[in-house]
Formats: sequence, structure tokens, C-alpha cells
Amino acid sequence: MKPHRLARVAEVIREVASETILFELRDPRVKNVTVTRAEVSGDLQHAKVYVSIMGTPKEQELCMHGLRHAAGFIQSKLARRLQTRFTPSVKFILDQGVKKSIEMTRLINEALAESAPPDGSIPVATTGPTADGVAEEESAEP
Repeated sequence: MKPHRLARVAEVIREVASETILFELRDPRVKNVTVTRAEVSGDLQHAKVYVSIMGTPKEQELCMHGLRHAAGFIQSKLARRLQTRFTPSVKFILDQGVKKSIEMTRLINEALAESAPPDGSIPVATTGPTADGVAEEESAEP
């Protein structure tokens, strides 16, 4: 199947799943959920919906249990929207990408704070190479 069609179907799956979770699910276990992306198999039989859940690991597991329980309901909403021969079976996967990016940002900020010169100026970032090929460095003055 053509890759652009798979991408369009995956986008519809992401859209329907996020709208259904946000507006139509009444399960109290499912809260603080963000649908980050969706992947669909080449034969349109299976779909993986990646979700990011804010909260403690116990809350995340409880929410994933609620999402697995509601997969059939979301699949029925998807069947109404997609005009295909088969409706993909939906599987929810916890996406750790957002959590990892927050952790990386914290580590970078921590490393910048430790490597700050004693005069109090904090190097912010490099702006990239200039016309002579040398990178300029900006510093924030308090």
C-alpha cells in the first residue's frame, strides 16, 4: 500500500482516538491522556496508538487498563469514520517520549548550572556559525 495513504489513515486514527478519549469516554480511570501518534500496519488490520499519560506510574497503569478496556468503543467510532473494508484493531502503547524529553531538559539545565562561571553569567546557547565559520556564544547577564 502507498505510504501516503497509510499516513493519512494513521492520522485519522490518531484524530478519532484523541477526540473519543477527550470528549466521549466516561471512564474515570482515563484522565490526563494525550494521543501522541498512531501507526497502522500495511494491510490496515492493526493500529498502534501511542499515548502519553501524566501522573504516577500507578495512575499510568490504571489509565492504560481503562484504555485497553475502551479499545472496542474507540474501534467502533473508528469504523464509522473510516471507509475501508476492515477496521483496524486498536492497541494502546504508553509513549515515554515526553517523559524522556522532560528528563533530558532537566539534565541539560542541571549541567549548565554546574558549569556556570563563578561571575554569575550563564552561557545560554550558541547561535550557530557566522560568516567566518566561527560560532558566536551569547551569555545572559543577570
